Amino acid sequence: MFTSRTQRWRDRRCRWIPQATEIDPKRLAVDVISTTEQAAPFVLAHHYSGSMPVARLSIGLFANGRGRRSELVGVCVFSHPVNDASVPKTAGLSNPRSACDLGRLVIDQSQGGNAETFLVSRAFRLLRREKPEILSVISYADPVCRVDALGNVILPGHVGGIYAVMAARYTGRSSPRTDLIMPDGRPISSRAISKIRNAECGQRYAMETLLRAGARPPGPRESRAGWLADLERDGFLRRQRHPGCHAYLFPLTKAARLAARNVPSLPYPVLNRGTTCGDVTALPLVALAA
Repeated sequence: MFTSRTQRWRDRRCRWIPQATEIDPKRLAVDVISTTEQAAPFVLAHHYSGSMPVARLSIGLFANGRGRRSELVGVCVFSHPVNDASVPKTAGLSNPRSACDLGRLVIDQSQGGNAETFLVSRAFRLLRREKPEILSVISYADPVCRVDALGNVILPGHVGGIYAVMAARYTGRSSPRTDLIMPDGRPISSRAISKIRNAECGQRYAMETLLRAGARPPGPRESRAGWLADLERDGFLRRQRHPGCHAYLFPLTKAARLAARNVPSLPYPVLNRGTTCGDVTALPLVALAA
């Protein structure tokens, strides 16, 4: 429908496998896992962002490994919404805690092209069992191609084809923003920058993210705001305009579907196969005709 290949991750690098490949459900299992001991190490090791969101529940995909030992080959993390305002906007729910984000979905390249639907559909069932207060799941697809300082593509950008296959409601884009991009091509969130600038809780982790990426440490009397400004002046951090991520909604209950009646339901976006930089979303046909 959107592409003939399926995206996979290993060692924080994107991999592609043929979409036609299939899993063997008899060799796989899905279960709740520890966020700190299992999910976080897997996500940090393989996801391009190298970061872990604030999780509400983590689900693991297990495969039969050597010696018939169970091996973790995929992780689905349900996380707190980045912005509470996204819940009424995208899900139509007034209580921010009644929805969550599909914060991370990482599957090893050893698994077939339909592993995402296998994992996510079962993860939704476990989410309802473990967190019955959560009625809807919001997921975002980042359509911007990310490249590092050498021009290597670290994230090709996607439009959420897997969510369309699962019949999620496409509600449009999140708000446009300006990202600060590190030399390795990863953006550092505006929330992390705010924590550093204002010396808020979590600033140490945010600063370590920059330092691990090669930033010089701040001077002994240098203000955090001055340090960030200098990193941008020196070119370590570069600004990139982001048009907004594609937002999808999965209502999990009848009440959630009723709450989403006034939420937009738009045609699915389509991948522009000819784009190798910037936004990889194809323009609407009416725009192309103009």
